[in-house]
Amino acid sequence: MRIVLSAALAALTCLSAPAAWSAPVSFDESWKHQRFSLFSRNEYARRGGALDVASDGAVSLLYRELPQSAWRASGASWSWQVSQSVPPTDLARKGGDDRNLALYFVFLPEAEAERVAGSRVTELLSNDAVRVLVYVWGGEHARGAVLDSPYLGARGKTVVLRGAGTGEARESVDLAADYARAFGGQATSLVGLAVSGDSDDTDSAIRARIMGLQVR
Repeated sequence: MRIVLSAALAALTCLSAPAAWSAPVSFDESWKHQRFSLFSRNEYARRGGALDVASDGAVSLLYRELPQSAWRASGASWSWQVSQSVPPTDLARKGGDDRNLALYFVFLPEAEAERVAGSRVTELLSNDAVRVLVYVWGGEHARGAVLDSPYLGARGKTVVLRGAGTGEARESVDLAADYARAFGGQATSLVGLAVSGDSDDTDSAIRARIMGLQVR
């Protein structure tokens, strides 16, 4: 009887526990283009499951909010490729930190996320409560290096996945573990994503793609 009751309780627990949110993220019109200067912008070709990035001595980013059902996501995966690369740079140096691709994961406490829903990405990134993990293909650093963001201060950390150069790779990251390592404590709500290419400091060029992005 004890075994039967234990099995029944386990089954009820599984039924009552919320299902883990896992879904592909489409590159559609929900991504908004944020330029940082009048004359500097990248070209982003959105193709549903893939995003092509072309950058010629420029910098800008795309940003999208995530639905509230995704706020508890704790991991992500994607593929990316670079066919034309910026040179190696110091990613911790403001004004000299060009990189081929950067994928931003934006976190806020739930109450604050509800309060600022719909805000522009520039407003979110300046929010004192925001925390941002920026996974990067570029720079002169070793894989796994965690660097202070030269623009976000204590609000952001750069996580190096690939150094400058061409190629293709598949990534899978543990957002919860990387958040704890970068900021300490438990991750807050994952409220948004951004993608950027940055070639303005070295006046170089990027041709790259991200595909198969999924948060879970």
